[in-house]
Amino acid sequence: MTLEFHCASDTGRARNNNEDSAAVDEASSLVVLADGMGGYNAGEVASGMCTSFIKTELGRWLSEASESATDTDVRRAMDICVDNANRAIFNAANSNPQYAGMGTTLVVGVFRDNRLLLGHVGDSRCYRLRGGRLTQITHDHSLLQEQIDSGLITAEQAAFSANKNLVTRAVGVEDTVLLETHLHDVMPGDIYLLCSDGLSDMLDDDTIGQLLQSCELLPEAATALIDAANEAGGKDNISVVLVRVRGPAGAARSWWPFRR
Repeated sequence: MTLEFHCASDTGRARNNNEDSAAVDEASSLVVLADGMGGYNAGEVASGMCTSFIKTELGRWLSEASESATDTDVRRAMDICVDNANRAIFNAANSNPQYAGMGTTLVVGVFRDNRLLLGHVGDSRCYRLRGGRLTQITHDHSLLQEQIDSGLITAEQAAFSANKNLVTRAVGVEDTVLLETHLHDVMPGDIYLLCSDGLSDMLDDDTIGQLLQSCELLPEAATALIDAANEAGGKDNISVVLVRVRGPAGAARSWWPFRR
């Protein structure tokens, strides 16, 4: 299988600076997205440090490890790189008063043959479009998601909650962080979307899915998603990373009906 990548970011209509950061390392099939938080430009610093560190360090390890590394090895490398990025951000926040309290969400993915190793911290998300159906394959680390999980509110009520953007886990705010990782199967025809909450708070899943399916090219899809989020209010920075999976002629395709 071959992969197509595209990433894009926009400040939105309500912010003066962009605290999101996204990166792609095509050579190692690595994608990273982060949404920073903190006063002054601290959020921008945290997210930039996170994506730069992980792209550089994990990308180098993946290139050197080659195909001999197992999925367990890759997960361990992801944990170590995220832990090191967390410590770097935490130390910077504690050594510079201007950066006090800064942190960032994170989504990081490594594509390996027909598998995706996906890790995340916070409420930035990864979606998969398969067979015309959009599925969120990360689970938000947020107060709102905990309320939904415990049955205190419904997903429909959550859309109007005042508790949005309150994350329960972030990179750099404490001296340790737990990266949640999962292994997903990958099929030709799949499209994967990593995004900050500047997109997912503005657009519902149906709209995101429709926009992804309406565009032939990934740059067009990214522009359509960002434009729609801005038209819906653009209350936050909007960042997306898109990955399309293509396979050899005759390969099973994820849009064939009833395939499981």
